[in-house]
Amino acid sequence: MATGFESLALLIGVATILGLIAQKTRQPKVIAYIIAGLVMGPVGFNLVGENEMTTLFSELGLVFLLFLIGLEINLDEVSEVIGSTIGIGIIQMILTFIVGVGLAFVLGFNTVTSVFIGAAVMFSSTALVVKLLTNMDEASSLPGRLDVGILLVQDIAVVLILALITVDFSNPAQIVLKLGEIFLMISVIGFLALASSKYIFSKVLREISDNTTAFFTHGLAWAFLFISLSGYLNLSLEIGAFLAGVGLAQIPYSRELQERVRPMTDLFMAIFFLNFGLSITGGALYAYLPEAVIASVVLIVAKFLIFFITVDRFKFTPETSFRASINMGQISEFGLILTSLAIAEGYIASDISGFISMVAILTMGSSAYLMRYKDYLQDKIDWFLHFFRSEEKQDIDIEKLREHAVVIGFDKIAQQVCEKLSEDYNVLVVDNDPGNVDELTSSPYRYIYGDFKHGAIRQELNLKKAAFIVSFSDEKEVNTTIMNDKTKESISIVKADGFQQASELYDLGADYVIIENLLASNRLSEYLEIYLEDRELFLQETEAELEHMDE
Repeated sequence: MATGFESLALLIGVATILGLIAQKTRQPKVIAYIIAGLVMGPVGFNLVGENEMTTLFSELGLVFLLFLIGLEINLDEVSEVIGSTIGIGIIQMILTFIVGVGLAFVLGFNTVTSVFIGAAVMFSSTALVVKLLTNMDEASSLPGRLDVGILLVQDIAVVLILALITVDFSNPAQIVLKLGEIFLMISVIGFLALASSKYIFSKVLREISDNTTAFFTHGLAWAFLFISLSGYLNLSLEIGAFLAGVGLAQIPYSRELQERVRPMTDLFMAIFFLNFGLSITGGALYAYLPEAVIASVVLIVAKFLIFFITVDRFKFTPETSFRASINMGQISEFGLILTSLAIAEGYIASDISGFISMVAILTMGSSAYLMRYKDYLQDKIDWFLHFFRSEEKQDIDIEKLREHAVVIGFDKIAQQVCEKLSEDYNVLVVDNDPGNVDELTSSPYRYIYGDFKHGAIRQELNLKKAAFIVSFSDEKEVNTTIMNDKTKESISIVKADGFQQASELYDLGADYVIIENLLASNRLSEYLEIYLEDRELFLQETEAELEHMDE
């Protein structure tokens, strides 16, 4: 059996192959990683077993996942629906827990095991839902924001459960005391994370943001500072990681930090799911196969109905209720984590991990297809949604990026362009010059700090819905990407570093290409003509130019 780096390399190689297959078949890669662990572990060829390295990396995967989830939670973006999502999230978790416990009883599990199964299935997958919503450009829609808010409520519940799992449940006073201590410590860490990120760390990042290596390492150091603080206060490390991410999410540099952290998080999370697959024995996986199939079908249907009815009761339109509910039918990766901890603490038998793993694989796989084909499904059941329509049900009017103007890069010329465009459009600026952060943060324009070439940032710009796009970058990759992402209806003005590149951009559909040398040449010709015809006017023009530069 392979050990150490050899086992890790073998696992990653197999996971990469299965991940490519999953991508081709439009399945979540999480499933591919679990299957890779099953294939290489005791269930399959028994070539790799759990070891200290895979265990350590899998723990880092959980920590970084919660840090990344925190980084993606901009409190302003969920503020419109935060009240509704708290209510929906709490009601949904209670009802799903009851269904899960009852289902486990019916399937023959004992009382304690049924309670843990109910807890394991009441969450939806943050990693899966957020990833697919982002890929489908639906994260900023009302159903998407509802789902993100509900997942936030679930994530908070997760960290509480992870902290409580080591408490003596036979002592109610200890449980209450522990809950009070947890809420107090979480409040302290949360306040410190938000305040220090805004007033201290944002200044640090501004100083080193042009150094990509330092930017990345400082971001990780900040995360580990709160992870260590959480550990010192006897809270789970995941709580510190999550709150550190939420604090950083409120400063302008959060999008760029997400892009730096995401690849490493993906690697560690892959190893986490690989390690979970390695931990399952063949007997455990197959022992409850019929029960897992039944549970998966019941849970997908029950979760949809619970979400739909709950969201509907909060007076959203049936269309929004349907789209928000169809996204949340799977069980979460945290269900796998909770099961592992419950086994480690001796609450449930080890073979229950096989049951939960099979339910995770079946519900995540099914949910991925339901999310992708929800438009088709919505058309098919429109007759059913008709019964839920009423005048009192109205969707919250959230700001949507449509018919907006996107400006890439910011300088004196861009500032004038933004002022002019803002008369007719909502202006969104993306820029990675740390010297412009203060000005843009206080400006009336929406602003993203980061590199346009990063996929998540481009998705947030929503170029396909933009009416006007202006790029002051002469990077060929940037402007070629703009031409490929935009629609024919969008007006595009881009910049080239020469005539050859300008010609290529015109061929791709640019409406106007700025050629700096050409503009300078034309301007110089105008000045020469003025000088030759009227020297006094020439001096007035140059003085006006100097005054403008001093502004």
